[in-house]
Amino acid sequence: MTITGEMLLGATALRGTDKPIRAVEAATGEPMEPAFGGGTAADVERACALAWAAFDTYRETAPEARAAFLEACAQAILDTGDELITRAMAESGLPRGRLEGERGRTVGQLRLFASELRDGGWTGARIDPALPDRKPLPRPDLRLRQIALGPVAVFGASNFPLAFSVGGGDTASALAAGCPVVVKAHSAHPGTSELVGRAIQSAVRSCGLPEGVFSMLFGSGQVVGQGLVADPRIKAVGFTGSRAGGTALMKTAAGRPEPIPVYAEMSSINPVFLLPKAMASRAAAMGRGFVGSLTLGAGQFCTNPGLVMALDGPDLDNFLASATEALGGAPAQTMLTPGILKAYQTGVAHLAGNNRVRKVASGQLATAGTQGEAALFETTAAHFMEDPALAEEVFGAASLVIRCPDVETMLRLAEGLEGQLTATIQMDEGDLEAARLLLPVLERRVGRILVNGYPTGVEVSHAMVHGGPYPSTSDGRSTSVGSLAIARFLRPVCYQDMPEALLPAALRDGNPMGLWRRIDGVLGKD
Repeated sequence: MTITGEMLLGATALRGTDKPIRAVEAATGEPMEPAFGGGTAADVERACALAWAAFDTYRETAPEARAAFLEACAQAILDTGDELITRAMAESGLPRGRLEGERGRTVGQLRLFASELRDGGWTGARIDPALPDRKPLPRPDLRLRQIALGPVAVFGASNFPLAFSVGGGDTASALAAGCPVVVKAHSAHPGTSELVGRAIQSAVRSCGLPEGVFSMLFGSGQVVGQGLVADPRIKAVGFTGSRAGGTALMKTAAGRPEPIPVYAEMSSINPVFLLPKAMASRAAAMGRGFVGSLTLGAGQFCTNPGLVMALDGPDLDNFLASATEALGGAPAQTMLTPGILKAYQTGVAHLAGNNRVRKVASGQLATAGTQGEAALFETTAAHFMEDPALAEEVFGAASLVIRCPDVETMLRLAEGLEGQLTATIQMDEGDLEAARLLLPVLERRVGRILVNGYPTGVEVSHAMVHGGPYPSTSDGRSTSVGSLAIARFLRPVCYQDMPEALLPAALRDGNPMGLWRRIDGVLGKD
């Protein structure tokens, strides 16, 4: 498939006329062909108009038809073949194995939501039959189902050019819910975005769906990004990126005449708690495992372990010695974009220049100007509490270890943390009491709590939560990974005394769709 540099507006491909963007080869910093014309306000208007025109038809497509469409998207992405992987490698600097795995995750997400559609539980069907003889007042016939919110604007992520971008989890869950999607492709990987976008466009066409079910734009955050969020036909937003970017979109969404939800994943340092008995028995092994997680993908994961808390003493010294040795063997790695590299280097420099912090270890020196070097720092609990800047995210393979005098101090530090995507507890059986004290604090602070693992790596499944209290996400009640992500783009509608002929199939007598439904409070398939 030839990459043309064109945007996709419904069934049409056209070159944007605003300021063009070019991908940069991550390993060399050299610009790549072709140029991608940026979208204008008129292009945003057209994409939103197409999405709105498609909405009522698409949201009432049969679940089986939407499931088949998602599976067609998955197959079309696979059919792009190696061209997709090689372009993504060039634009992101990520290795082949990582991107082939990410393509598998992208396809798996689409198929997971197809399965969810066929299961039918997402409809949330409830029926309270009429009670005409109830005293003192009769009860009307009440029936509830979940329906699609409306067209969704999705913002591609820089660090996952496939799984969190054009055909990623936000797009898959919105399409599954019955919402047309308008994607703002990330400028760091426009060629990858076009390939995936054309695959989805072809699936829309082959499945006979309205063309406005999917569009994709390139361009600036002000014209295209803010324009999408401000458009009255957009009813929700999916975003993965910086806190500044996410909060800017939230402000625009909240300032509309009709405010809309923004599901933004923004900032997380993912604390790791090393409890005493575990440290006494396996500090060295934990040091090696921690460095493997820290340096995975040059640390460019939203779940990267950026903060470690442990009791001061010989066991922590052993952990740091092991981590130092492992880090010394970690090569510098190409980072996703020059901007991300610069921000990472600035964050590391701020830590290194902080007189409350000591640099413990570094990874191998960079051999190219596009690479970031891993770094490990330490401080005391008292210094950490004195300096709020030490709790700020450094996006990349850098982490800060906090020496704590006792478990009670670890608890106080945990209480003071912002909302996080994850927290990890390294523990042995003798640490149960300390973990029991820590658990309720973490439940209030994070979306996923791990024991004896590392946070990098998010399973796409029914029970996964990839979200957390602000600022890790803008709405800690939601997840952007797993089948529950569909709930972000649905809302309940109740039908009172509706004639059978007008009821949606999910709520009709006789249960023609064979759904699990809650009838008069009892779950069943009656």
